[in-house]
Formats: sequence, C-alpha cells, structure tokens
Amino acid sequence: MKSVEALWGGTLPTFDSEEALNELIGALVMGLWNRLSRHQERSAPFRLTRIEVPATRDGMATLALMRREELDGFTEGLFGDNESLDLPERAHRAIKLLAEMRAMLEGVRELAENLGKPAEPADIAITLGQFRELTRIAEHEMHEAVLSCTRARRQMLRTMPAARPVLH
Repeated sequence: MKSVEALWGGTLPTFDSEEALNELIGALVMGLWNRLSRHQERSAPFRLTRIEVPATRDGMATLALMRREELDGFTEGLFGDNESLDLPERAHRAIKLLAEMRAMLEGVRELAENLGKPAEPADIAITLGQFRELTRIAEHEMHEAVLSCTRARRQMLRTMPAARPVLH
C-alpha cells in the first residue's frame, strides 16, 4: 500500500465509495502487479517503449530523456525506499551496466539540448540508430536482473525451515 500511496504523494485520495476504492486497488494489483510479476519468467522480458522520433536535436533529446527515465523507473522500482540492496552478482552487474547506460543517455540529452555544440544530421541519425542497440541491451540487462533476483529469492525460500503451526 505504501507504493500505491506514493503515487499520490504519500496519501491515498478520498473515494466516493468502497466500490471505487476496490476498483482502483483491483486495477493496480490485478492489472499492473500481475503484469509486472510476469517478467519473472524467462519468456516474458521487459520491453521499453518504442516511439518514432525525427532525426533532429529535439528527437534525439526526447528519446534520450525517455530512455533515461525508463531506466530510472526500473531502478527505483527495484530499490524502493532502500538506499542499497544485497543483490545477486548477476543482478549487480546488470544494475551497474544500466547505470552506465543512464549516464550515457543523460550525456546525449545534454549534448542534444546544447545548441552551442555541433550536431550534424548524419551524426544524429547514427546516434538514433545506436539507441536501438542500447535499447536491446537495456531490456536484456533489466530482464537478467529480475531473473537473478527471482532465482535468489526462490533459493532463499527453499532453504528456510517451515515452522509447524502451534495448535491450541
């Protein structure tokens, strides 16, 4: 519920009825949560948003910002309120690569928005083409991070002893 509250700045909005509240929670839990949990399967990797942008400074800046925000959102979703996590090695490597990609994307965005820097149309077109490869790599690394964490969580749960309930 903390995550849901965070969508409204830390406090749930008021609802006209219990039915309206249940509808929202159903949409979030059954829709969004279930779709997100599917990414724990090898056959359901993340797919970043695909948009067509013109081969211009603005197009390049728009795409770089969008990709950077997607990577930020993934990382924030993974870490939640935690400053750090004890991640499996493969997830740690993936997060490190995603952080490097994020820095590159921010650099491209800043460069594209700086009219004092040269940006030839041919160079912009090449950069936009490289974004396709960067997107593919980012999707792969995001998926590997999720799968690695899923495997580690399952292994941890298997090693935990199950306590018998106390019968009264």
